[in-house]
Amino acid sequence: QVQLVESGGGLVQAGGSLRLSCAASGRTLGAYAAGWFRQAPGKEREIVAALSWSGGNTLYVDSVKGRFTISRDNAKNTVYLQMNSLKPEDTAVYYCAGNLRNTISGSLRTYDYWGQGTQVTVSS
Repeated sequence: QVQLVESGGGLVQAGGSLRLSCAASGRTLGAYAAGWFRQAPGKEREIVAALSWSGGNTLYVDSVKGRFTISRDNAKNTVYLQMNSLKPEDTAVYYCAGNLRNTISGSLRTYDYWGQGTQVTVSS
């Protein structure tokens, strides 16, 4: 069984920064693409960023470009989301996900494994 565990969420003031981590454990996943999604109250879950296994291909939603950076350390089985210049509209539960086909995608359906989520709250 594969587990993805997010950490690093919390409460921050607008303009601040947070770094989320997603650690994979359990059965070896092999080369997988990783994605970060978020879901705000009353809204659908949406892609934030995605990254291929090699790190050579990335995807960002327009609203976070230039502020968020996705990265990974495959030796540690960990994916990160560095979030800078946070805005109140970034408030959501953030989820990491793994895609075993190693394809960059913004579609929830293409991801095989999900973490439990971590809350990010940005105050104005």
